[in-house]
Amino acid sequence: MKKSVVTICSLFAGMTLMGQSVNTERQYLSGTGADDMVEWDFMCTDGNNSGKWSKIGVPSCWELQGFGTYQYGMKFYGKAFPEGVADEKGIYKYEFELPESWRGKQIELVFEAAMTDTYVLINGRKAGSKHQGGFYRFIYDVSDRVFFGPKKKNRIEVTVEKESENAGVNLAERRADYWNFGGIWRPVFMQARPALNLKHIAIDAKADGKFTADCTLSMPVEGGKITTVITDRNGKKVGESVTALRPGAGDTQVEVKVDTPKTWSAETPELYKAEFTLADASGKVLHKENKKFGFRTIEVRESDGLYINGKKINIRGVNRHSFRPESGRTLSRQMNLEDVKLIKSMNMNAVRLSHYPADPEFYEICDSLGLYVMDELTGWHGKHETINGQKLVKEMVERDVNHPSIIWWSNGNEKGWNDELNGEFHKYDPQKRPVLHPQGNFGGFETMHYRSYGESQNYMRLPEIFMPTEFLHGLYDGGHGAGLYDYWEMMRNYPRCAGGFLWVLADEGVKRVDMDGFIDNCGNYGADGIVGPHHEKEGSYWTVKEVWNPIQIMNDTFTPDFDGVLNVENRYDFTNLRDCSLTWRQLAMPAAGTKGDARVVAEGKVAFPDIPARSNGSVKIPALKPETDALELTVTDNNGEDLFTWSHPVEGKAKAAQTVKSGVAPSWNETADELIVSANGRTYHFSKKNGRLMGVDVNGRRIELTDGPRVIVAKRSDRSMDGFYNHDDKEAEKKKTQYTEFDDAGQFTGIKAEKIGNDVVVTADYKLGNFDNAKWTIAPDGSAALDFAYNFNGVIDLMGVKFDFPENKVISKRWVGDGPYRVWQNRLHGPQYGVWENDYNDPIPAESFTYPEFKGYFANVDWMDIKTQDGTISIVNETPESYVGVYEPRDGRDHILYELPKTGIAIMEVIPPVRNKVNTTDLIGPSSQPKWVAGQRTGRILLNFE
Repeated sequence: MKKSVVTICSLFAGMTLMGQSVNTERQYLSGTGADDMVEWDFMCTDGNNSGKWSKIGVPSCWELQGFGTYQYGMKFYGKAFPEGVADEKGIYKYEFELPESWRGKQIELVFEAAMTDTYVLINGRKAGSKHQGGFYRFIYDVSDRVFFGPKKKNRIEVTVEKESENAGVNLAERRADYWNFGGIWRPVFMQARPALNLKHIAIDAKADGKFTADCTLSMPVEGGKITTVITDRNGKKVGESVTALRPGAGDTQVEVKVDTPKTWSAETPELYKAEFTLADASGKVLHKENKKFGFRTIEVRESDGLYINGKKINIRGVNRHSFRPESGRTLSRQMNLEDVKLIKSMNMNAVRLSHYPADPEFYEICDSLGLYVMDELTGWHGKHETINGQKLVKEMVERDVNHPSIIWWSNGNEKGWNDELNGEFHKYDPQKRPVLHPQGNFGGFETMHYRSYGESQNYMRLPEIFMPTEFLHGLYDGGHGAGLYDYWEMMRNYPRCAGGFLWVLADEGVKRVDMDGFIDNCGNYGADGIVGPHHEKEGSYWTVKEVWNPIQIMNDTFTPDFDGVLNVENRYDFTNLRDCSLTWRQLAMPAAGTKGDARVVAEGKVAFPDIPARSNGSVKIPALKPETDALELTVTDNNGEDLFTWSHPVEGKAKAAQTVKSGVAPSWNETADELIVSANGRTYHFSKKNGRLMGVDVNGRRIELTDGPRVIVAKRSDRSMDGFYNHDDKEAEKKKTQYTEFDDAGQFTGIKAEKIGNDVVVTADYKLGNFDNAKWTIAPDGSAALDFAYNFNGVIDLMGVKFDFPENKVISKRWVGDGPYRVWQNRLHGPQYGVWENDYNDPIPAESFTYPEFKGYFANVDWMDIKTQDGTISIVNETPESYVGVYEPRDGRDHILYELPKTGIAIMEVIPPVRNKVNTTDLIGPSSQPKWVAGQRTGRILLNFE
């Protein structure tokens, strides 16, 4: 933290002949963000460390600096002035000097944002009226209130009230589903411009090269003119005009025509610079301003779609809070850059700024790297009153108007809009961008939130463009990836759907300095992210990345006779794939029980041919070599960024015979309770009461793989499809996260052992129930092959066979299969076939953030070695289209999503889908539906114990 720093930043180069700058100059009184705060004198009136003068870093949220009271907005939902609300005030003082060269200029004091009501004195005089609204830039002209030159101190005194005196501000900003903070949380700076200046510039640059800018002057300049020069990213001049000012006019519009400009889009973020020079009648330069912008045209075609530069676009977006656990809403340029890169890394092209305007540099980064942005007026169920709301709209639009990334303005969230403000946005926006009501129907867009799969289909049949500004609520490990493939296939194929925005980018967990650094998501309120509070990637991150990849390889399977032709779908809106590439690797996988990694058999790189946006084509790679077990494919965009890597097993390939070590043929004996088989230092114990394995001794060590195989079958408890329950059941609401396990009323009929060749075969038989038989073939080397058969008829969400093993003895697992993340029935995309390994973990959703989770269901597993305190259990899976279950996924402490039955170590034919916070599993698409099963199922695994 800086102790006391004065920074003078000339935003633009250029000086007059007299040595006075004709550019806008900036001097920071605070730091520029969370990474370089400046200490101010501070006193908090209530809560932690209150009632005494001390120091605080500015900008910051004072709770994160150890002051005041943490508060989550939902605790006082719907009440403007509730009892018990945290309503402390922060009182700030700071002294600074201004350069002598600023004398005679227009001097402005600028707050990028302060929460919430802010009253400012400068040198003992009011800077202006109290500002109400915690997320907006506000400016005071203090030209007649400041001193210049060395040793002439200026004193700023600021009182920030955490709660507003304005009911509308509290309802719109402070009673929402996010953390409330207090403080001067964005930078504060002084700004100097020549007395005669370009006060404000609002640009409209169309894709055809027509450039106009509305220029507002500080006062009329008689006989003056404005020269406008446009240069490209290389500094080459591409357009120029000179506009004479009308007598007595305080504003004018300048026009420039640029021939065949490179247009701006999220895929082609081409930026230009416009330099505006204000001169008087004699030609003397008075003021210069520079603005970055992009040429692009936005069209909303009624009952059709959203068009950028004449091309229909599909929004792949996410909602984003300005947030970090250690600094709250106070960020830095680097943090904003990290967020944009994180969003783009998931192949997203859009972001909704929920539910307030972001830092200015966030938009700059979106402009330069390419994201479509929805800029939002605060309002979350509650709305701003008209008079104050008009001021806030003006502050937001005037600050942000020139960013080409901004495609929409949003008038509040979920009925937090004030219809009297709808017309305010276009007063300050010459581009007349569309204005939306998130969760409402307005401006040609239906944006309803969290509709079920069927409801969403119905919305797409209606006339308006369907673009949900929130869908698939991502609580814990549900939501984002779960059902996304189904939703996206539906959404991208409906002609009136323009895409949508997932809720939300990251968990909003704050580091509580008053609770020893505990990351607090306020229960389940803030735990909605695709990534954790420190951007820890959960499984859904990779699902989104795969499903929303704009370059899709459409081949589903690869067999040994694969001819090398890859079918490609280009889902870009603008980009031709001829500038993109594909890297391929053929891999040989290690065997179970070995320590080696995958071996590269062959590899190479090819360029894509000419495949225009929104079209199909193909690309050729070499045929597979005989030793290839997997094909890995990586697609790279025209900027050299890897978009996604698939890895597919080679299917139908003859498996190498299992190597059987030499050894003495197994032997067996029986006691009153057990049938015992011994081979090569391994001793298998089978119960004569139920036919199940009860443990394996390895050279005197007991490995407690027990009580199996037995059938596990379960369904979601409130399902009515099979007649067990219906929604007239008064307990149905409680059962929607519970699962009912079916009892097995079958009878054990006996167990026997026999010698077949050099093996001992143990067979356990059953009747009148779900399990039919288990046949164990124990070889001389001590390994065992298990063939099992069971049956079931009904509607289910989970089915397979399982064993018990003490979870507290598990150390790690290593496997060849899809990983490293677990899957759900409705979230199979993302994990890829390979060699994976991770240590045991048992994170609590919303409280600990270790990924990937150890426990869960894993797809396409060839083999898995489970290391325990007693030894290693090696499972080779020869059961087609099955999953290996390693205990059951863990939900949060509140069990909002599911309470699954215990599955131990299992071979699963059916695994459950996962719901989201809003919709149960049967409401979120085809892959989330229960399974109708009937008849006998069979499977086979090989087991070895070390």
